[in-house]
Amino acid sequence: QVQLVESGGGLVQPGGSLTLSCAASLTNFRYFNMGWYRQAPGMQRELVAHTTISEFTYYADSVKGRFTISRDNAKSTVTLQMNSLKPEDTAVYYCYAKHHLFNDMEYWGTGTLVTVSS
Repeated sequence: QVQLVESGGGLVQPGGSLTLSCAASLTNFRYFNMGWYRQAPGMQRELVAHTTISEFTYYADSVKGRFTISRDNAKSTVTLQMNSLKPEDTAVYYCYAKHHLFNDMEYWGTGTLVTVSS
C-alpha cells in the first residue's frame, strides 16, 4: 500500500524557518512528480511547490524566494525548506505524488500543520 508520510510541521514565529519532509513508500519513486500543497482554514487547497522527475521546479508566487523544494530519489523523500515564514503561510501542508505517465497513479499524504504566529 502506498503511503506518503509528512513530518516537520509545528509552531514557528514570523520570520522563522521550518523544514517539511515527505517519506514515500513508492515503487520507482524516481518516476513520480512530487510536490506540496497547502490548505488554510476556509480556503481552497493550493499548490505550493512542485518538482518533476527531471528536477524541474515550480513555486507559487507567494513563496518564491522563500521556499525550496528538493527530492532524494535514493531515499524516496521530498523536502520543503521554508524560510522567512509569514502568518499567511499558516496551513495544513500536504505531500503528493503523481506518476509522470499514468494519471491514475496519484497519492496524497494526510498533512502536517504549520502555524506561523508570535
